[in-house]
Amino acid sequence: MINKDKLTALVMTLLVWGLAGGLCGALFAGLQQVLMALGLTAWQSPLVAAAAAAMATAAFYSAMPVALSGAMAGVLASVGFLILGGPDLGLGAIAGTAALVGLGLGSFYAWITDAAGRPLSRTLAGLLGGLVAGAVVAAMVASGRSAGTFVLAALLVILVGTLFEVAERWLIGRGRRLVPVDLAAALVAGLIASMVAAGIWLLGGTPTLAPDGTSHDLLGQVHRELPSGFLGGLLGGAGIALVLELLGFRLEEHR
Repeated sequence: MINKDKLTALVMTLLVWGLAGGLCGALFAGLQQVLMALGLTAWQSPLVAAAAAAMATAAFYSAMPVALSGAMAGVLASVGFLILGGPDLGLGAIAGTAALVGLGLGSFYAWITDAAGRPLSRTLAGLLGGLVAGAVVAAMVASGRSAGTFVLAALLVILVGTLFEVAERWLIGRGRRLVPVDLAAALVAGLIASMVAAGIWLLGGTPTLAPDGTSHDLLGQVHRELPSGFLGGLLGGAGIALVLELLGFRLEEHR
């Protein structure tokens, strides 16, 4: 019989995984539309979007202070660049500068807190899960099987959540031996900063993405797909969390 404490822990786990899944699904839905506007093919865009969304979600889920430091660095660097030079500035320059700022903030955070977390291993686990899940989604799209954003986001989150739990346990021991904790935090913050800066640059340069005018409705298309992506990811995250708990994974013990 489940006591009160276990029930509370289970409900909180389902809530956290549901919200994380919703974030992953929304990121996937939005990134896919942006990447297609940039010219990626129908199977390339879900693959890249799934990897990026899963990696970012894993970073926020596992090491939120480090990820927030990187996000702040990305916002500051990209907004500063856009104010100074406008959208004509190159994506590489903005993302590179944001990554350097993120490395600095991540190192500083690890130094002042004496961090003992495992952000890099968990972020890599998210990336691995995103690549595999993205390959499955891309294969579905390439085969011509029609599925809405809701279904794709739910499937993505289910696969990423399962692979994250399996791969994380395998990567953590190896990651500790290969990369020091302080450097791991800096790398994750730099990676998140570059992704945030790239996203802000893309949105800031939306009118110039396609000279034929096809990108003018990009923001509208992204906004239309976000609710479906969020709801699909929300249900997929809560559902796979419940299944993993029933299979014996104790998700609440290493959240």
